[in-house]
Amino acid sequence: MSSQKRFNVAVVGSTGAVGEQIIRLLDERNFPLHELKLLSSARSAGKKVRFKEREITIEEATPESFEGIDIALFSAGGDVSRELIPHAVDHGAVCIDNTSAYRMDPDTPLIVPEVNIDKISDHRGIIANPNCSTIQMVAALKPLYDRYGISRIIVSTYQAVSGAGAKAIQEMLRQSKEVLEGREAAPELLPVGSLPVKHQIAFNAIPQIDKFTENGFTYEEMKMINETKKMLDDESLEVTATCVRIPVVYGHSESVYVELKSDFDVEQVKSLLAAAPGIVLQDNLQLQQYPLATEAAGKLDTFVGRVRRDLSNPRGLNLWIVSDNLLKGAAWNAVQIAEYIAIEQH
Repeated sequence: MSSQKRFNVAVVGSTGAVGEQIIRLLDERNFPLHELKLLSSARSAGKKVRFKEREITIEEATPESFEGIDIALFSAGGDVSRELIPHAVDHGAVCIDNTSAYRMDPDTPLIVPEVNIDKISDHRGIIANPNCSTIQMVAALKPLYDRYGISRIIVSTYQAVSGAGAKAIQEMLRQSKEVLEGREAAPELLPVGSLPVKHQIAFNAIPQIDKFTENGFTYEEMKMINETKKMLDDESLEVTATCVRIPVVYGHSESVYVELKSDFDVEQVKSLLAAAPGIVLQDNLQLQQYPLATEAAGKLDTFVGRVRRDLSNPRGLNLWIVSDNLLKGAAWNAVQIAEYIAIEQH
């Protein structure tokens, strides 16, 4: 993108999986940068990252790091965001937060550009990036919501281990090797590192992502429920979710059932999806064409297929939605927001 104004940008959590993708996208998208500051924890400070034709030294993130920064992209965990974002805002930065810290704050817009970019100007220095599994679902459902209305959503997710970080990927690969060699897989991290019980992820499906809440749902499931209602601005919407971790490296897949408020034609639904921004329709049964995590990995779009009317409810619709959880589910959504800010301030 081109712009006369150039921005001082900070990336907090620059050595993490999402932070690395943010840096790559800022480079590939030719974001109008004046200065790029890479921030991380003390243990990563001093490392060097190549950006375009130069090397940038990573600095420790402190409250003073944000002096002169226009846009700060945070992806270093909720505690870091809660600690440092107020300081960044005080220094005049617009903060795009990829953690759950501010998502349900009523004063913080929760943005997926294809869904509710009109809310971006409501920010008071903080814009929240939704949960990865919520982003792809809402991006796909928004054109249907606008055209037909939606009364109910039932979603089951099949989420990649990269959503739990680089160590989870390593654990899955190690366990797979152990099982294939006839050894016992030793679970050390999943489903939740801070909980005492661990389960094997190799050749398995774990129906727990994050800790359980008092109502029996996990925090991941409650994020999908609450964030969907907030972004569609519809508290009457009925949403329920079951989130499952599967042994896939990149790409979350979702089986989504929606009940629409008005009659629909399946071919018209497909046309709406095919024309929607950021959505790629892959739905050719004769060619066995439908979204796959292996094909969505590394791509910026959200892929939708297996579109079909429910057999027991004429207003029920089934969809299969897949997207790269580190890209559209995190880094790309954040960079998209940064691009809109840059355009607004041009």
